[in-house]
Amino acid sequence: MGETATEQHSDTYRLSLWHIAADHPDRVAIIDPDGSQLTFAELLNQVQRLSHGLRNLGVEHGDVIAAALPNCKEFMICELAAVQAGFYFVPVNCHLTAEEAVHVLVDSEAIVLIGHEGFAEQAARIANQASLTADKCFAVGEIPGFLSLSELLSEAPEDPNRRLAGARMTYTSGTTGMPKGIRRALPDGDPADLLARSSFMGATGFGNKPGPGVCLTCGPLHHAGPSMMSSSTLHVGYTQVLMDKWTPESCLRLIEKYKVNCSQMVPTMFHRLLRLPDQTKSKYDLSSLASIMHTGAPCPRESKQRIMDWLGPVVYETYGGTEGAATIATPRRWLQKPGTVGKPIHGVKIRILDEKDNDLQPGEVGEIYILASKGPKTEYYKDPEKTRSIWKGDYFTLGDMGYLDEDGLLFISDRKKDMIISGGVNIFPVEAEAALFGHPKVQDVAVIGIPDPEWGEQVKAVVQPVEGVTGSDKLGLELIDFCRKKIAHYKCPRSIDFRQTLPRAENGKLYKRRIRDEYWADHKQRI
Repeated sequence: MGETATEQHSDTYRLSLWHIAADHPDRVAIIDPDGSQLTFAELLNQVQRLSHGLRNLGVEHGDVIAAALPNCKEFMICELAAVQAGFYFVPVNCHLTAEEAVHVLVDSEAIVLIGHEGFAEQAARIANQASLTADKCFAVGEIPGFLSLSELLSEAPEDPNRRLAGARMTYTSGTTGMPKGIRRALPDGDPADLLARSSFMGATGFGNKPGPGVCLTCGPLHHAGPSMMSSSTLHVGYTQVLMDKWTPESCLRLIEKYKVNCSQMVPTMFHRLLRLPDQTKSKYDLSSLASIMHTGAPCPRESKQRIMDWLGPVVYETYGGTEGAATIATPRRWLQKPGTVGKPIHGVKIRILDEKDNDLQPGEVGEIYILASKGPKTEYYKDPEKTRSIWKGDYFTLGDMGYLDEDGLLFISDRKKDMIISGGVNIFPVEAEAALFGHPKVQDVAVIGIPDPEWGEQVKAVVQPVEGVTGSDKLGLELIDFCRKKIAHYKCPRSIDFRQTLPRAENGKLYKRRIRDEYWADHKQRI
């Protein structure tokens, strides 16, 4: 959808928080996890108060504020205040180690930290280690040594027309080493207009029409996927229902209660929803649900098909990363070609390159490169070498392998770094993982390559059984046999280990390197 279409639509229904608050002040904007509500007018009032309070504190255009908050209305108020005041907003994952969180604060050069009393000890520790003074630390609730956020919110509302565009600065999940900041130059223009355009495209790309609606935020707002869905739908007029602790049945309960129209989920959530008893699934009216966006981790075809068999053709998939968006697969397109992650979005092109940077033909697997859409170029903050490593001219890579079919649809094979080479043959672990996820006794699975003296690497599966099932040699053989009935034998695990849990980030990404490193560390010690 082009910019002209956005502007035409805006003539009849003005988009972005600032306009919606003026035109529909009493519409509910946020429903907090505790059930409290803010209208669009109340939300904008809080945003303007915080903007004014931060400016009075000495925060200037281009400065950085950080927030270590769970999903709550204050998270959205803080980000929106930064966006309208010309600041960078850095969300800090409350579940990072203290070392990782301190790194984020110091590396980003944050001058203000807003923390939550639910993470009081962690917030106080990282503020101290990052050398933030008490007058620059604010708490939602009570944190020893922090001022109350209510002090900043007590400031008079700022002139609603005094707006400078700010931006989010996101840190990667840190699956390999310390988190790295992804930063772009602050855009020029009024954030109300900029967000009207981007949110229109972001919302409608996933089937969400501007106007009254309800979005359920399942995942943590400090991750890009849930934040993108929440932000784009807020700015086209949707009420945001925030969940802080996701469980499968509570998710269904909220969809029915608030007549939810859209949400963002990760494949782990799909697996858990599908394992609910049929009587639980049928207990709730989910007919309002029209769109679920998923991204962040591969979703087995069987799981996605079963979700749509249950809920209807509502699942949209997007491929990309914090570095930039790439494709969207609508439900219709995916059902026509199961497994695709879709076609490039407007303004984006995809290239598949071999190791010598030659373009590959349809059906040939290579590394995926994405033509950056218009706007400031993505950079890893203070890491020019890593920035250079992802770019080839105007194209960047997320490190994934895949191919384009004859119709220009993209298919992901696996992460380049996760590919197993056994006897000179390339094996993509995601195929075995998808097969094993179809077994009723498998809760979670990671397939990795481990050292093999003859073949170089052999395929190993590390499995978390469902609750009530104990891993055993017998179950391992059962799973290997199950896998061999689904895919070629050489792609299947030759051995299976069992774990009580596997390390995953809240956005669904598997910390596969942590698992793989254990096996390779043992091998290195022996040699």
